[in-house]
Amino acid sequence: MKMNIDNSLKPSLITGAFIFFGLIGMAAVLGYSALEFKGYERVVTVKGLSEKEVPADVAVWVIRFSEASDDLSEIYASIDRTQSKIINYLVKKGFSQNEISIATPSVTDKLAQQYGDASKAGLRYTAMLGLTVRSSNIDLVRATMKSISELGKTGIVFGGMEYQTPPEFIYTKLNSIKPVMIEEATRSAREVAAKFASDSQSKLGKIRTASQGQFTVEDLDASTPHIKKVRVVSTVEFYLSD
Repeated sequence: MKMNIDNSLKPSLITGAFIFFGLIGMAAVLGYSALEFKGYERVVTVKGLSEKEVPADVAVWVIRFSEASDDLSEIYASIDRTQSKIINYLVKKGFSQNEISIATPSVTDKLAQQYGDASKAGLRYTAMLGLTVRSSNIDLVRATMKSISELGKTGIVFGGMEYQTPPEFIYTKLNSIKPVMIEEATRSAREVAAKFASDSQSKLGKIRTASQGQFTVEDLDASTPHIKKVRVVSTVEFYLSD
């Protein structure tokens, strides 16, 4: 049976045929491109490390001492005398007044305590006080720590184990070394990736993604807290090609 097609419909049918075959062709091209892109998406993920040893630039040293008396006014007078002795000693060693701060004394009245036999407690009032030295002269802090026991001969009672606790050494210049360390970590990651690419007979391409790890600052070891170890690990993803 022969179909007669209206001449007015022929242009629409021809256009529709072109669109149909065009879509088929586009799908084939896109499919091939997807395969090509998938092949290009070969990547390797590696980690790069950067470490540095740096000297601390700030020391915070808390010096604690105690006083005891049966007379409240006398204990405060003793605090003032001891405090003056310690400050004068520190100033003679080379610290400035601005580097020394004084905390409010903590005074305990043993008779006012709810529990315990106050009659066996010795002197009624005890006081603890701390002086804080904050200095950028690390060597001076370390040297003075070793010699401050000389004040014990004058009758000052330092705060036991708390007195012996080492000062806190701080590194405050992290931002100044961050760019160099990130660069070193990225270079380290590229070296690892290049070795992987060589072993797998591939070529190393550009960076696909990179993430910077958190910077950590720790004491080099227990005996040298004034030397810090700064560390950062970066994760980098590289393209690979044949």
